[in-house]
Amino acid sequence: MMTLLVVFIVYPIGASLGYTLYRWNGIGDPSQYVGLDNFRRIIGDAIFWGAVRHTFLYVAVVVPVQLVLALALALVLNQQRLRFTSFYRTVFFLPVVTSAAVVGVVIQLLFSNFGDVINGILRDLHVIHGYVDWLGDPRFAMGIIIVVGIWQTLGYNLVYFLAGLQTIPEELYEAAKLDGAGAIAQFRYVTVPMLRSVGAVILLLALVGSFQVFDIVQVLTNGGPYFATEVVNTYIYHLAFGGSGGADPDVGLASAASFFYGMLLITVSVVQVVVLRSLARRRAGKPARQQ
Repeated sequence: MMTLLVVFIVYPIGASLGYTLYRWNGIGDPSQYVGLDNFRRIIGDAIFWGAVRHTFLYVAVVVPVQLVLALALALVLNQQRLRFTSFYRTVFFLPVVTSAAVVGVVIQLLFSNFGDVINGILRDLHVIHGYVDWLGDPRFAMGIIIVVGIWQTLGYNLVYFLAGLQTIPEELYEAAKLDGAGAIAQFRYVTVPMLRSVGAVILLLALVGSFQVFDIVQVLTNGGPYFATEVVNTYIYHLAFGGSGGADPDVGLASAASFFYGMLLITVSVVQVVVLRSLARRRAGKPARQQ
């Protein structure tokens, strides 16, 4: 885990550190040295902290909901008596192999160009009483992005859990049945302990992937309306390539935001690794103390 963390997070952050000290539009060599001014601007920018808040909200909802759904579906699809399992696995994994940009365009068409149809159905069901601009209303836009994010990447975790379930020896379940364990007891005392190592990896990958959310937000809302769905990666993108309001590109400022956010991600990842190892040591030490 630490090796992946260094290669894919620590090194890219360190490589861009030099640009954080300059005001640079990305053309030619950086020459306007500003020292730590870029960091002061980022720390004092309310839009940046709003983007951080939206990103953590996305992660806090998507990761637990997605992992619970993926594990539940994996338990169902792992049943040997279930027919057409290959078909169901393909259906759930299909959004993963579909470009997130394409998914975003389709969802945008559904809620924007064909929004009257959706609003009409919801009015008939008495869910709403008037027209709702789903992607243009700050109250609903982030919720739609979260739902799309859960659906679009659910297949990854489903496949990982399926792989983990198939490594559990069938003899353990047979022994549990002989001891009188029901389905819930088998899940608690056989499935969960055997999935702990795989689950830790799945959790780490889900967290890192969710923290990197970008394409769905960029295509659906471009961070709007009124920065209501701005996440850190779209914020950095708008700084580096110019905002939708016509702001000039500032690669130095974008690098400072990227570095600052990267340090937050490293902190979260290290804390997670430390906590998981601590829990593993405690579990390993319990039998020795009981003896």
